Amino acid sequence: MSTSGALPVVDLAPFFTQDDEAGGVARATEAVREACRTHGFFRAVNHGVPPELMARALELSAAFFALPDEEKAKPRQAEGSEAPLPAGYARQPAHSADKNEYLLVFDPKIGFNVYPAEPAGFREAVEECYAKFTELGLLVQEILNECMGLPQGFFRDFNGDRGFDFMAALRYFPATEEESNNGLSAHEDGNCITFVIQDGVGGLEVLKDGEWVPAEPVEGSIIVNIGDVIHVLSNGKLKSATHRVVRKPAHRHSFAFFFNIHGDKWIEPLPEFTAKIGDAPRYRGFVFNEYQQLRMRNKTHPPSRPEDVVHITHYAI
Repeated sequence: MSTSGALPVVDLAPFFTQDDEAGGVARATEAVREACRTHGFFRAVNHGVPPELMARALELSAAFFALPDEEKAKPRQAEGSEAPLPAGYARQPAHSADKNEYLLVFDPKIGFNVYPAEPAGFREAVEECYAKFTELGLLVQEILNECMGLPQGFFRDFNGDRGFDFMAALRYFPATEEESNNGLSAHEDGNCITFVIQDGVGGLEVLKDGEWVPAEPVEGSIIVNIGDVIHVLSNGKLKSATHRVVRKPAHRHSFAFFFNIHGDKWIEPLPEFTAKIGDAPRYRGFVFNEYQQLRMRNKTHPPSRPEDVVHITHYAI
């Protein structure tokens, strides 16, 4: 593990080669473990997602968000959809502290997605990115399986349903003198693993030891962070870090892929991090979907007091 700017950098190349005589897999696994323990975030390089695909997707996403509002609003999901979240275009309401707009997609095989007619090639780039991020999610999940000392194949069995994964193409509005510079409020991700690719504008920041650390754009790299599910399963040993997006003078474009877990899953600290090592559970268990609904209510009906915003510390014992 090395550093670039402030975030740990992990080279995932050893996982894509057949020859590991030099011990690269073990070193990369240890680098992921240390990054998740100290930061909850790392920058992945040699991750298997073609840089030219990421660049093309960001360019086409910017072209979509530059369309007139009435054109952007056309890709919306029909009433009565069974999708876990509404697919298609949405914009944060005017009263929200977050100033961004996004297009949400699920696994194309499920059939929930709605796409804009323009720009040409946007759908193909999004679906290709989705497939590559899914592959990367399966790989990182296996790395975490090893990092956490779990039985071989534990996560494959525990989290084998990909129907709850989703990806968002996002545009953050430029900062203004009249509003706060808040693009996305400080939060922790509620899922398992998140991947972020971003343009050169910057603005993503991670809270580390009370200081906001910039996750600077580095071409071809992917920002990886773990969410509350991994945090709770590891009894807090691996960190779901607080992060935010600060608005800059220009529009910021990014993609965020959320490698998730089935809504019916019961989440609680695993025995490997409690009974087997003599530690008490730090969190009470919960049904994942119920937790997500509470977190979603934070956005749709923001509490008047910041301390009432639901996050994982509310489940601390």
